[in-house]
Amino acid sequence: MYYSDEIIEEVRARNDIVDVIGTYVGLRQRGSSYTACCPFHHEKTPSFHVSRDKQMYHCFGCGAGGNVFTFIMEYENYSFPEAVKYLAERAGIQLPEREMSENEKRSENKKVQLREVNKSAAAYFHYLLTKSKRGALAYKYFKERGLTDETITKFALGYSDIYSDDLYKYLKSKGYKDELMKDAGLVEFDAKRGPHDRFWNRVMVPITDINGKVVAFGGRVMGDSKPKYLNTKETDIFDKSHLLFAMNMARRSKRRGIILCEGYMDVIAMHQAGFDNAVASLGTAFTVGQANIIKRYTNEVYLAYDSDDAGVRAAIKAIGILREMDMTSRVINMKPYKDPDEFIKNLGRDEYEKRINEALSGPMFEMAVLSESYNMNDPEEKTEFMREAAKKLAAIEDKVSRSNYIETVSNKYFLDRDNFKSMVTSYGIAGMAERRNYIEEDEKRREYNRKKEDGRKEEEKLLLTWLANKPVLFDKLEGIISEKDFTEGDYEAVAKKLFQQYRETKKVNPASIVNMSDDLEKQRLVAEMLQTELQFETTDEETEQAINDVVKKIKLENIKREMAENKDINRFQELINMKNQILKMHISL
Repeated sequence: MYYSDEIIEEVRARNDIVDVIGTYVGLRQRGSSYTACCPFHHEKTPSFHVSRDKQMYHCFGCGAGGNVFTFIMEYENYSFPEAVKYLAERAGIQLPEREMSENEKRSENKKVQLREVNKSAAAYFHYLLTKSKRGALAYKYFKERGLTDETITKFALGYSDIYSDDLYKYLKSKGYKDELMKDAGLVEFDAKRGPHDRFWNRVMVPITDINGKVVAFGGRVMGDSKPKYLNTKETDIFDKSHLLFAMNMARRSKRRGIILCEGYMDVIAMHQAGFDNAVASLGTAFTVGQANIIKRYTNEVYLAYDSDDAGVRAAIKAIGILREMDMTSRVINMKPYKDPDEFIKNLGRDEYEKRINEALSGPMFEMAVLSESYNMNDPEEKTEFMREAAKKLAAIEDKVSRSNYIETVSNKYFLDRDNFKSMVTSYGIAGMAERRNYIEEDEKRREYNRKKEDGRKEEEKLLLTWLANKPVLFDKLEGIISEKDFTEGDYEAVAKKLFQQYRETKKVNPASIVNMSDDLEKQRLVAEMLQTELQFETTDEETEQAINDVVKKIKLENIKREMAENKDINRFQELINMKNQILKMHISL
């Protein structure tokens, strides 16, 4: 980190979280906390809570949470040092200057430097497009695509000059080193040509990470050269399989779900039309990593892929990935046009909104695609369609959902419902038997251990939250449980901080523990550990019983593990006695 723990804590303490968040969203006081509709995802009923006592926020809808630094990082797209500076200025705190050595810069700030050089390149490309005569043709291209100056500015669109070393010379004049330009994927070097730009004579689209920092570029050639579209090669800050174009903007949209497109020009056109929840994968098929990014903010995805055969195949694949991730999918019908950009230009925003509302669910889209391969007037082909459709529906695990799809498909394609249901059930039973036969024992054990570990972590999150909310528990649990009883890694580290705070001050400060890391995702994880609640309302007596149950489970699991590993007969007997004591224990609040 750039600043000491003492400085960071002073900045945090001088910025009341209710006051800070209240300048961004309208908070309403409800009891001891403040509520609002979450600024990080679309919702109509407020599930965003801010606690003045704990100096933390948490959304029970999308899971966003943290302290005042986390909020500023998420809302303003700031890095941790930038958030500290912003809040220090707000509180009138003078931060100490700290010069980093060249060795520190090379070893610790490589990614910062890569973002800086990409930011400079983006600014230069944008300047050439909007302020230089050299970018006139590129500017005309964007205008002919129907883009407004506001959209060009919003996405910082640009132009790479016709000279193949133009960017290299510009970045060189700014003091950037050859190695950094090469590592950023902006300039290539070879013995014959020397340094030459990867992008030249192209309209340029900056690609940003989830925090809005430029990490790469996409470029479309202005002539007939190949390839027509070109992206930055993968670098230390650009992994295209774990990044979505415009996700930094879409995650803040108030619209329902995320619209997933194939290309960035579709996304830009959709944002201009008001569909600011649109994103796109970058020169690669949709991946599980990208699905995970979307899942942080919503479980609902609308697919706006091209209406050609390749687009249909891509949609089918994406539906399968989203199903595996327990996410819902709907497919937007773009016909008679190929993509969202063409559709909106020709039929307009309102018609596209209508198509979104009429989008087919993933399974129904699969049925529609499947039906096109069969002549439904031919009895044999209709039977074959029933078989293939039944196989697909048999993969739906939720019983109610599967039953509803059986009903809908039967009605739509004029199938005998009872026969079709029997066929789905038959394939489902066969599939279960097949899975049982082919899943190896070690895979079963891994799945069992994973579920067990997930359950253990949920129990530990609950206990950490209770300790943060009810510090009296530290005295009640003295000699029963300690930080050593928590899972190694992040959980043990958070517990260690919490126990240390109470031992030293007889108080806890959960908001300061979030600062264990300057990484946004790690801060969210720590915040979640300290703000986990039971999924239903409980009385004081029920809460007391739940605390007893969780403490016993965690402690007994540790005792069981130590008994399995320990060969000392005396220690083994001690563990047996300890186990009996824990079973009889009751903690009264």
